[in-house]
Amino acid sequence: MSAREIKPTFEFDQEIAASLKKARGSAGALHEYLGFKTVELGPGTMQCQFEVRDELLTPIGNMHGGVISAFCDHLLGTVCYPVIKKGQWAATTEFKINLTRPVTQGAVDGYANIVSLGRTQAVVRIDVHNEGRICAMAQGTVTIMAPR
Repeated sequence: MSAREIKPTFEFDQEIAASLKKARGSAGALHEYLGFKTVELGPGTMQCQFEVRDELLTPIGNMHGGVISAFCDHLLGTVCYPVIKKGQWAATTEFKINLTRPVTQGAVDGYANIVSLGRTQAVVRIDVHNEGRICAMAQGTVTIMAPR
């Protein structure tokens, strides 16, 4: 069995997943301003999307890397909520991103997969696509925090 065929399994809370898909105004203003929308949530997986808008572009017409970084950070933590215990929260500890192609128009799709989930941390991989091509990839660590 190859490493690509080994997939972790997770307990999945459908109720939390449904609330994340319809959440508006409760998860932070930045992702709403940038227009991030949850398309699909599964056990350890998530797809989000947003549309390129003029105000997100640099003066030379490419999307600012900070927008794509914020998109990855959003996916990095949010993918964890349906698979962690109720009341716990996910805090980004670190992530690395490779920006591989410029984004100038259309929709941006992000796909997050939890690679590893332990009691206190998760490792997540994110692939970002635009116009049918990969434009960024990221991997990061999330600290799983107990309720205060």
